[in-house]
Amino acid sequence: MTVEHLVQNWTVRKPLARSRNGIVASQNRIAAAAGAKVLAGGGNAVDAAVATSFALAAVEPWNCGLGGVGFMLIYLAREKRVQVVDFGPISPRQLNPADYPLTGGFTTDLFTWPTVKDDRNVHGPLSFAVPGHVDGIGLALERFGTRPLAELLQPAIEFAEQGIAVDWFLTLKAATMARELSRYATTRELWMPHGMPPVTAPGAPLERLVLKGLAGTLRQLARGGRRDFYEGEVARALLRDMAAVGGIINADDLKHYAARLVDPLEVDYHGARVALAGGLTAGPTLARTLKALGGVKFQAGGPHADAFVAYARVLRDAYAERLQTLGDTSDARDPSSTTHFNVVDHDGNMVAVTQTLLSVFGSKVVLPQTGILMNNGIMWFDPRPDSPNNLAPNKRPLTNMCPVIVRRGDQPWFAIGASGGRKIMPAVLQIASFLIDHGMALEDAFHQPRIDASGGDTVGVDPRLPETIRNALAAKYPINETELVVYPTNFACPSAVLRDAASGEFQGITDVLSPWSGAVGADA
Repeated sequence: MTVEHLVQNWTVRKPLARSRNGIVASQNRIAAAAGAKVLAGGGNAVDAAVATSFALAAVEPWNCGLGGVGFMLIYLAREKRVQVVDFGPISPRQLNPADYPLTGGFTTDLFTWPTVKDDRNVHGPLSFAVPGHVDGIGLALERFGTRPLAELLQPAIEFAEQGIAVDWFLTLKAATMARELSRYATTRELWMPHGMPPVTAPGAPLERLVLKGLAGTLRQLARGGRRDFYEGEVARALLRDMAAVGGIINADDLKHYAARLVDPLEVDYHGARVALAGGLTAGPTLARTLKALGGVKFQAGGPHADAFVAYARVLRDAYAERLQTLGDTSDARDPSSTTHFNVVDHDGNMVAVTQTLLSVFGSKVVLPQTGILMNNGIMWFDPRPDSPNNLAPNKRPLTNMCPVIVRRGDQPWFAIGASGGRKIMPAVLQIASFLIDHGMALEDAFHQPRIDASGGDTVGVDPRLPETIRNALAAKYPINETELVVYPTNFACPSAVLRDAASGEFQGITDVLSPWSGAVGADA
């Protein structure tokens, strides 16, 4: 008899946060609490987002940080409009496509691009894209915040000085990437002490992993401001680090990097107004799926089988177009390092932020002086010269980020997004549909099992879905039953905040199986 292997046999629930004064929902509850404290002290949603964003650099460093990039959506309650802050990646000006020769194989790390010699687009100093995190978050604060940057950096500085608690989840993260983390001396010294992943002995107080150099860099940013990262003392330290590790990002790359304020891509969908980041994100692909679902009338009391078959159909069609015309062929089986968080304040301002290093631990290179873990954004480019997303200097690549803000009438309803590479958009689509089309409560929507149809022939199906739904999907498509587990991330890691129009209460919730995630109310 063949016995099916199940990774876990339990029922896990994530608590819903409720507050009338605002909420922060993040993949790391410590960072969310830092943002919620800003709200409780009278800061607005952007102030709280800035504090949360920088705190994540110190408490969730494998996912995001000063060496990363991202996109932010802001709903401005007074103006009743959404603004996008684009701090996405740009390739270095000195990048030479000839330095990335193809070897004839295919990589298996996150993207199924043709293999480049020495995987130099995947890890190491030639994989760095110019980081936009500091400029983007700082620009949002300058234009829409109310508190000084130095004040909002203080939680991140304190967390960096204290170090990260070495619990089982940190050990798991380091252990799953042990071979990759051993490649570069500064990274190995920090993340693989004694040649092994960091671990706290059973029964002992949790050890602390201090990110050497990061606190000092954050303190200098507090003194010098956001542009210090690109034109000041931090920039000079970064350039010394680049010279030490062999990176090609130069002074011109830093000086000319500028985050952008752009208009959102907006779609009307079943009585809701969905605002997305456009351009080289997953926003246009999500817009396509919403338009395809616009004429669909779902069975009442769902989501039922008809809904999941419709989700699978529009997702497969959208990704087929995306892969063919945009060049994005990310392999959903392998790990990405993105994080997402959302904020709502007392006045109804909302923020949805997705920020990333791309792969887990990004380039795997910790810079020796600044302590910054650099992204590997060059892997977002297709190394084939004739592709629409080909490698070139001073160019923006296609990304999977998909922050969303949804309104009903002229009132904010919810902000949502996720981490998880190509799985992000299917997760965001389904949860948004659960709320818009099926009238589900936020807590129920996040505990509702989902599917993943983000490319390839098969549709990933959570085995907790009813048999009628699984059978209906199997009648249309090849399916693969895939559990929702802590590791690996099979269905993305979503989070959301929501304004309940009837009660005026705000709600927030995060990914059910993310052990560190949490939503924190401003009055908590």
